[in-house]
Amino acid sequence: MKQDILTVIWKERQGLLYQRGGRARAIWLLFVAVVMIAILLPLQMGEEWFTTAWSVIAALILPLLLVGTAVPESFAGERERHTLPTLLASRLPDRAILFGKLITTTGYGWGLTLILLALSLIVANLVAWQGYFVFYPPVLLITDVMTSLLMSGVVASLGVLISLRSATVQGAQQALMGALLIPLMMVQIVTIVLMSLMPNGGELIRQITKADFTTVITVICSVLLLLNIGLFAAALARFKRARLILD
Repeated sequence: MKQDILTVIWKERQGLLYQRGGRARAIWLLFVAVVMIAILLPLQMGEEWFTTAWSVIAALILPLLLVGTAVPESFAGERERHTLPTLLASRLPDRAILFGKLITTTGYGWGLTLILLALSLIVANLVAWQGYFVFYPPVLLITDVMTSLLMSGVVASLGVLISLRSATVQGAQQALMGALLIPLMMVQIVTIVLMSLMPNGGELIRQITKADFTTVITVICSVLLLLNIGLFAAALARFKRARLILD
């Protein structure tokens, strides 16, 4: 099983940036992420980049962009290129195929996120140089690593689940973006409603934003972990070789 998973990872890694349109799209998205999040934000924040939660926000946003672009190719891309029947006809077990694709896309998003966070750290040091190199505080560093990994896993599992059901990569991308953006829009709507309709809505929002950092991160990580478990279980239940062959 382990060797089968490694075989799928090798295949996915080889094709990650070389699929139809994949290289140009990935390079463009990476360029945008580098400029906007790894350079411009640290340039504007300076020393605050080390002491506030901006890097955590970046650790949550970057996997959405990076994994969200790569993961729709996982099965919808195979279906478009007519290579899915060949993959399903191989001796590889179902779980090896699924695990290999999930690990590849999760590792892609997580690894690039950590690299971009390291780049942002260099930029922030150049802007607010104090005579020595400043690292992220341990709590912030651990939080960045954990949240980026969990968010990468959530997007990868959701993307694979959608890609399994999609006939085209474009359809999978649209469905995934919708699934990711709708909750964010709902949060904004709820915030506006609380601020405008409830007498103490503004105060409630301010209390939430002033909540203890450790408590907030614990809640976020717990929610992301539960989403990982639920979406992974759904993808595992959905991935049936016989059903995919019939599709």
